Amino acid sequence: MKTVILIGANGKMGKAALTGLGKHKVITAGRSKDGCDYQVDITSEESLRKLFKEVGHFDAVVNTVGVCEYATFEEMTEAQWMTTVMSKMMGQINIVRIGQEYIADKGSFTLITGILNLKPIPFAIADATTSGAIDTFVKCVAFEMPRGIRVNSVNPTVLAEAWDVYGDMMPGFQPVPSALVGKAFERSVDGFITGQVILVDA
Repeated sequence: MKTVILIGANGKMGKAALTGLGKHKVITAGRSKDGCDYQVDITSEESLRKLFKEVGHFDAVVNTVGVCEYATFEEMTEAQWMTTVMSKMMGQINIVRIGQEYIADKGSFTLITGILNLKPIPFAIADATTSGAIDTFVKCVAFEMPRGIRVNSVNPTVLAEAWDVYGDMMPGFQPVPSALVGKAFERSVDGFITGQVILVDA
């Protein structure tokens, strides 16, 4: 049994990840402490350090959050770009950058991206760009991780459980069930792969 920190446990993607972590001790964290063991803001280095120090020993970190702003490229402001970059990109990079100091030997990090960097839709340029950046990040940083630490990303299409929210934005997409996405997180945490983008698409 591993000790896994799951960031974003209360969201639909967090619940999907949880379906693949059943054999482990899961410590939950989120922007709100409601229903979670710890509160954390991934855009804050201080908040991330506090989380990792307070948890103590852990073998894996699974992140399922990243705030993204949506607008057309013409209308997207620098502030909207920076909100997305500082959360979905730098927030996740910092989970690995800071977390490597605290995680157990041969531990693993699993980050979240999304299908929109491969299948673009309107209004999602910032989401697509930062997802592509994180997919590239895990492929490259895997060569530099110390102590046998692994790092992967899960790149899922839209969840069936979230289709009522996102379906109108994604015509022609086939949603996938949470349990299938959970298997991708399980593969990252329990397998031996590193530097991989685990694509979950219909």
